[in-house]
Amino acid sequence: MVEELLETKSVIKRNGKKVEFDGSKIALAIKKGFDSIKKDEDEENKYTEKDIQKIYQAVISRIQKLEDNKIKIEEIQDMIEEELEKKGYEDVFNSFKEYRERRANSRKLFFDEKKTHKFLKSIESLGLKSAHEEDAKRENANVDGDTAMGTMLQYGSTISKEFAKSYLMKPRFAKAHDDGTIHIHDMDFLPMGTTTCMQIELDRLFKNGFSTGHGHLRSPNDIMSYSALAAIAIQSNQNDQHGGQSIPAFDFYMAPGVLKTFKKQFKQTIYDLLDYSDLLSFINMDRLAKEIDKLNSIDVDIEIFSNFYKESDAVKRLFTKSYEKALQKTNRTTYQAMEAFVHNLNTMHSRAGAQVPFSSINFGTDTSSEGRMVIKNFLLATNEGLGRGETPIFPVSIFKVKEGINYNKEDKNYDMFKLACEVSAKRLFPNFSFLDAPHNIPYYKEGDYRTEVGYMGCRTRVMSDVTDSNNETTGGRGNLSFTSINLPRIAIKHGICLKERETADMEGFYEELDEVMELVKDQLLERFEIQCNKRCYNFPFLIEQGVWTDGDKLKPTDRLRRILKHGSLTFGFIGLAETLKALIGKHQGESEEAQKLGLEIIGHMRKKADSYAEKYNLNFTLIATPAEGLSGRFVGIDRAIYGKIKGVTDKEYYTNSFHVPVYYNISISKKIEIEAPYHALTNGGHISYIELDGDTAKNLEAFESVIRLMKEAGIGYGAINHPVDRDPVCGYVGVIGDVCPGCGRKEFESVPLEKVEFKCNC
Repeated sequence: MVEELLETKSVIKRNGKKVEFDGSKIALAIKKGFDSIKKDEDEENKYTEKDIQKIYQAVISRIQKLEDNKIKIEEIQDMIEEELEKKGYEDVFNSFKEYRERRANSRKLFFDEKKTHKFLKSIESLGLKSAHEEDAKRENANVDGDTAMGTMLQYGSTISKEFAKSYLMKPRFAKAHDDGTIHIHDMDFLPMGTTTCMQIELDRLFKNGFSTGHGHLRSPNDIMSYSALAAIAIQSNQNDQHGGQSIPAFDFYMAPGVLKTFKKQFKQTIYDLLDYSDLLSFINMDRLAKEIDKLNSIDVDIEIFSNFYKESDAVKRLFTKSYEKALQKTNRTTYQAMEAFVHNLNTMHSRAGAQVPFSSINFGTDTSSEGRMVIKNFLLATNEGLGRGETPIFPVSIFKVKEGINYNKEDKNYDMFKLACEVSAKRLFPNFSFLDAPHNIPYYKEGDYRTEVGYMGCRTRVMSDVTDSNNETTGGRGNLSFTSINLPRIAIKHGICLKERETADMEGFYEELDEVMELVKDQLLERFEIQCNKRCYNFPFLIEQGVWTDGDKLKPTDRLRRILKHGSLTFGFIGLAETLKALIGKHQGESEEAQKLGLEIIGHMRKKADSYAEKYNLNFTLIATPAEGLSGRFVGIDRAIYGKIKGVTDKEYYTNSFHVPVYYNISISKKIEIEAPYHALTNGGHISYIELDGDTAKNLEAFESVIRLMKEAGIGYGAINHPVDRDPVCGYVGVIGDVCPGCGRKEFESVPLEKVEFKCNC
C-alpha cells in the first residue's frame, strides 16, 4: 500500500525536470548524513541502521500525507533536516545542513542566474593569455605558466581552489579569504590534504634504500650515488607536498658517502700500484681489503698497515702514495658529485614536468674530514655556477654558524665559514643561520646534529613540539599549513590614518586582531582534519617511505593524525610597517615608540598562538610570512576600499613581514638591531635581508662584518642581497666588471645582433 501511494508521486529537480519518485535515493542521502559522523579516526560509524530507518520512515510518512503528487527536491531535504533536528541527531543535522550549503555554493559557482557556465570565465584566460598578462599563471614562481604542463597545472589549481571554497571549507573562511581579511596559502592543494614542507632526514632514506613508486633504489655506496639519490628524494617528495623540501644536515648526511668512496679508491689505487710494481704477490689483498673496510675516517695513519709492508720501505712508499692518490680522487669525485647535485636541482622537474622543486640545504657544522670535504666542494660548485656561469637558484643553501665550530679563528671549520662568505659575496648564496641565537640555542645538544635548528630557504622553521618534548629535533617533520592575516587592514580601521581619531584605538585593534586569529585558528583546524583523514597510501613517498617520522610504521589504509600532529599549524602576517603607519603615523624604523608597539603587536600574536598550542596540544606557531606576492594582493584590495593612504596603501605592496621598509634610509647595524627581536617572536620562521651596493666580492671583510652583526644581534636567519648582472651574449649571471667572466666580452664592446637572446611571445 505504501509503495502504491508513493508510485503516484513525482519529484521536481532543480532544473525543473520531473522524475519518478525513488525512495532509495532518500535513504541513501540520509545514510550519507549519518556516515559523515565518526567517533574518531579509528572507529566505525557510531550510528546504526535503526537510526537511519527512524529518519527515513519519518520522512516517507510525511511525503505520503502530502496532497500534492508533485514534490520539490528541496522540500524533501528540508524534511530530512527537520526530522534530524526533531529527533535529537544534532551532529548529523549540522553535517547535513553544511553539506547542502556547500552544494548550493557550488551551483552558484558553476552557473549564473541564466543557468550558463559562468565558471568557464574564470579559467578561459589561462589558455588564451601568457604569464605576463595573467596573474594566475604567475602565482607560483617555480612554475612556468606558459608551458603546456604549467598551464594544465593552473587549470587544476583554479578549479581546485573554487572546489575547496564551495565544498570543503566553511563559508566564513572563504569569505575572509576573498575579501582580503586573511590569505589561505596553497588553497588549491586543500582538497588533496597535502602538507606544506618537509625537513628530510636523508640518512634514514639511505640506510636501506627507498622506493619512488617506480622501483626500489638500494642504499648508495659512493658519494656520486649519495648526491644523485639526494636530488631524487627531493624531487619525489615534492610530488607529495605543495611546499618546499629542506635537508637539515646535508654535510652530515653526505659524509658517509665520502668515506665509502675513499675506501673504494684506496683499495683500487693500492692494487693498481702494487700490480704495476710487481709487488702484488707479496700482499694478501683480501685481508687488506677487510682492514680498509674497517676505516672510520679518511684521515689515515699509514702505520696501521705496517703488517702488510713488513719493514719494506718500497711497499710503504706505495701505501703512502696510494693513500695520497685515493684522497685526491675522492676529493675530485666529491666535487663532481656536488656539481651534479647543483645542476640536477636546477634542471630536474616535478609535478608533471612543470616545476623545479623548491629545495634547500643546511650545512656547515660537520667537522669531520669527510663532512669538511662535502662543505668545501659544495661551496666551490656553487661558486662555479651552472653551464654558462649562471648563479644557481637551487638549492637555497644555508650555512649554519656556530661558536666553537666555525665562527672563531680557532674553530675547526672557520675556513669553511670564510669560504661561505666568499661564495655568498659572489653568488648570493649561501644564506646564514645562527645556532647561537637565543631562540635556537635551547634546542642544541652538543654532538647531536639533529638538534641543530634548520630552515627552509623561504624562512620556515619547525623545531618545538608540544605533543612530545622528546621530539624537538629538526628532521622528519614540517609545516602542515599556514594562513596570513592582513594586519594593515585592521590597523586602518582603528588607527589615525583615516583622520577619524587623534589617537589609535588600540583596544579595538587588539579585539579585532583576536577575532581574526580565532577565525584563522578554526580554519587551520578544519584543514588539519582534512589532512588527518587522508590515508597513508595517499602519500606514497612522504608517508609510506617514512620521510615523515613513523610514516613507515603505518598500514596503507591508516589515517595520519598520529604522525601529522608533530607538524606545525601556523599564523602568518604581512606589513607590520604599514600597520604602524596606519596606527600612529610612523613605522618601526622611524621611532622607538613604533618599534615598541610593533614588538607588542607581534608579541601579542605569539602569545595567542602559544595559548592555542597549549589548549589543543598542537604546534600552533607564528611565521613572518614569506609571500611577497601576497603583499601586493592585500594592498590592492585595501586601496580599493580605503583609497590611497600615504605610507600605507600608496605603494604596490605591503612590506614583507616585520621588515623595515626598503625605501627607508637606515644604517645596516640599525636595521639589524630593529629586526632581530622579531626573530625570537616568530617561531614558525623568519628572515632578515640586508641590501648591499657594489661588488661585495671585492670587500669580503665588510661582507663578513654584516654576518657577524646579525649573529651578535640574535638574528636567527639572514641573507645579504647585492647586485647581480647578466651578460646578453653568453647569459652569464653574476657580478660582471669590465670583462665578462663567461665569454670575455669587454664592457663597452658592441653586441652582435645575431648573438642577442630573443624570446618569442607569439
